[in-house]
Amino acid sequence: MSLKIRLARGGAKKRPFYSIVAADSRMPRDGRFIEKLGVYNPLLKKDDPNRVQFNEERVKHWLGVGAKPTDRVARFLSASGLVKWQHGNNPQKGEPGEKAKEREAEKKEKAEAAKAAAEEAAKAPEEAPAEEAAVEEAPAEEAAADAAPAEESAQEEKAE
Repeated sequence: MSLKIRLARGGAKKRPFYSIVAADSRMPRDGRFIEKLGVYNPLLKKDDPNRVQFNEERVKHWLGVGAKPTDRVARFLSASGLVKWQHGNNPQKGEPGEKAKEREAEKKEKAEAAKAAAEEAAKAPEEAPAEEAAVEEAPAEEAAADAAPAEESAQEEKAE
């Protein structure tokens, strides 16, 4: 059984009020707890002495038994010197997850493919006029070849 000193939410909707409790870590946040150690009212000003109140003797007892305070509660307890609290450093906090990295890689691949296609299209018009000229010449030759038999047939008709 791992013990935690944590906050249990109470109060009405949009009007939070927390109890500082010692509880088994497997229990729900607002569920069963072992002992109520104090209260926290986030609606009061930060310098108000009634904002955080707790029984220091009972907190010392639970810390001695091996209860671990949550980060928020450790902040409160560090103000009275019961626990040493340090601001956490998570350098990976802003880093995207695996799926986001995969999507980013796919996006880069698509962009590179589009860029390659654009470069191909840019090169193709330079080569295309020569190809188009060859294509245009071929129909002219075919037309001339088509015209020649027509002329021959016309001459044959005159001869008759």
